[in-house]
Amino acid sequence: MPLHPTWEEIALRLVLTLIAAAVIGFNREMRGHAAGMRTTILVALAAAVAMIQANLLLTLGGKAADSFGVMDLMRLPLGILTGVGFIGAGAILRRHDLVTGVTTAATLWIVTVIGLCFGGGQLGLGVGVTVLTMLTLWALVTFDLRIRRDHRGLLVISTDSGPSSVSRLQDLLAPLGCKALLRKQSAAAGSREVHLAFEICWRRAERAGPPLQLLELLNEHFVVLSFELTSDTHS
Repeated sequence: MPLHPTWEEIALRLVLTLIAAAVIGFNREMRGHAAGMRTTILVALAAAVAMIQANLLLTLGGKAADSFGVMDLMRLPLGILTGVGFIGAGAILRRHDLVTGVTTAATLWIVTVIGLCFGGGQLGLGVGVTVLTMLTLWALVTFDLRIRRDHRGLLVISTDSGPSSVSRLQDLLAPLGCKALLRKQSAAAGSREVHLAFEICWRRAERAGPPLQLLELLNEHFVVLSFELTSDTHS
């Protein structure tokens, strides 16, 4: 970092930070995620300004001969990274087995680092990281959707023949590559009706969409009370 950056250099750093954050934020905004364009721009600008401030104070760093205090300029960017950690934690949501927002939190983190790069004057590094970030968020989405992932769902059916329904369900789902694990059985007092809760497991690429064939098969052969996904790959 130069000891005495000019206002033109500072303006260039801020403009590049704004452009990089806006491009990344547009990607998140377009996909409907929580941290959109305004959030990424504000986070990146905060990081850039903190790094510019550290740059401007470089000439005042160190310890004076008559002083017991030492100015640690690196606490400014480190404080920014710590603060973004709290923002990222707020973007991650968990409901039972569903976890969302991890990619959004990671995006805020990398946007902060990009802001620190531009704010510190490492313009080439900041541009390179921005390009790699966009490749990760944009170009790798197609590849990511092709990956076959494990999915789980909680199925509750109503039947009057508990044991036979368990084996029947398992036999029906086997050709689809699905597994059914009995998790809970309950029955109302004075009634022959039994409620069976199963954990359904299958592997499917995200681009294939919801398991419609599975749902149709279940509705044809059983009285389905509920079917709830317990795993999610969206971020």
